[in-house]
Amino acid sequence: MSNEPQILLISGSVRTGSSNQALLATAAVAAPPGIATVSYDGIGGLPHFNPDDDHDPLPPSVDALRNSIASAHGLLFCTPEYAGALPGAFKNLLDWTVGGIEINEKPSGWINISTAPAGAAGAHAELANVLRYTGAHIIDAACRHIPVARTEIGADGVIAGPAIRHAIIEVLHALADDATP
Repeated sequence: MSNEPQILLISGSVRTGSSNQALLATAAVAAPPGIATVSYDGIGGLPHFNPDDDHDPLPPSVDALRNSIASAHGLLFCTPEYAGALPGAFKNLLDWTVGGIEINEKPSGWINISTAPAGAAGAHAELANVLRYTGAHIIDAACRHIPVARTEIGADGVIAGPAIRHAIIEVLHALADDATP
């Protein structure tokens, strides 16, 4: 078993090639030694949340989500905003976490990459509310607004800009410093 904290990277976007996924892909390649990252990519395969189905045995994709969260030492989210709130698929993912205990006390943060004037504030306020409801331990230093323009994303799907990478590494360190492997 490794002594390095493992940070689970969760994108709130189902869009292929999204800026949010590019940010998390950058986090994965830029993670400094001593911090491991794992990407969760099953958001599109989750069934619609129904409290009647939130019992053992869970749907396999929900079980996989909860196991991924349980195995991680910290969580890093990156989500777009749609119509002033969280996108439906991502809210669905979060709804599936409410009935479990996996997020409780888990160090959690998010990076908001919006370049829009309002900065996706609605989505991130809603995310904070849901995470508090699940008992997540929100790390203020791991909740950052780091605007990323589409033009900053390379053909390889990652961001090369040193200032953005440095900010991502600061967020990863903030989560890792509070995580217990």
